Amino acid sequence: MKLSMTRLVFLGAAAACLPLVAQTTSSSTVRTMHERSATRAGGGCVTPAPVLPAKIPALPLGTPCVKPLYTVTHLPDARLDYVSPMVGEEVRESLGGSPLTFSLDYVDVQEGTGDRVMPHKFVTVKYTGYLASDGQKFDSSEDHPNKQPFTFEYGEHRVIPGWDTGFEGMRVGGKRRLFIPWELAYGENGRPPVIPAKAELIFDIEVVSVSDTPPAGPPMRPGMRPGAPQMGRPGAPPNNTPPGSATKPAGTPPQGSAQPH
Repeated sequence: MKLSMTRLVFLGAAAACLPLVAQTTSSSTVRTMHERSATRAGGGCVTPAPVLPAKIPALPLGTPCVKPLYTVTHLPDARLDYVSPMVGEEVRESLGGSPLTFSLDYVDVQEGTGDRVMPHKFVTVKYTGYLASDGQKFDSSEDHPNKQPFTFEYGEHRVIPGWDTGFEGMRVGGKRRLFIPWELAYGENGRPPVIPAKAELIFDIEVVSVSDTPPAGPPMRPGMRPGAPQMGRPGAPPNNTPPGSATKPAGTPPQGSAQPH
């Protein structure tokens, strides 16, 4: 599986690894994944650990620390040779003068013992998605009829990049929490009214099965299921950049999409 990314950067110097205890509500603004980017060490813990809204369930005591699965730096296409102090940060960014760094973070809540998730395999998962900003749940397989899990072909760009790459190293029976930055989710525009612009997402995922062929039954279409948010699919690739690409800010999936999420 190949990511269309400008550069993968695995930062040096490992940080001390501390257990991730129960999250608590913070009255201050939650530090974004970008604000935490400088604290990620290659293979080390994300420090400080994410402080999430109370709506998001706390992880069990003894759960390992949050780590980066990978870190990406986009180098600007243009270099600013000079910029006046009067020029604001947004204008500077629009001129392409600042590198952009973000990470896909994860914590394994439970190690699986079954088949390993591999590219081009059909992976069936249970999941719940939350907005990192306020903890609002926006979709869950538990809320669908018969609590039906979701199946997708891993690495085939039918889901957001954070899903298309976020199951690395997992096995059947494994449970993971993914911290997905907006560049690897629904992008700069989001998916109104459910997903705000530049929304960072939290997903709790559990691998139910891995197979060479899709399971029997009709294809899953989350946006068409009773009670599901009309999002198209929780992991749709953007419509203004190649599927799975992180070289440009992600956009909004087309309305009424019938593809798997």
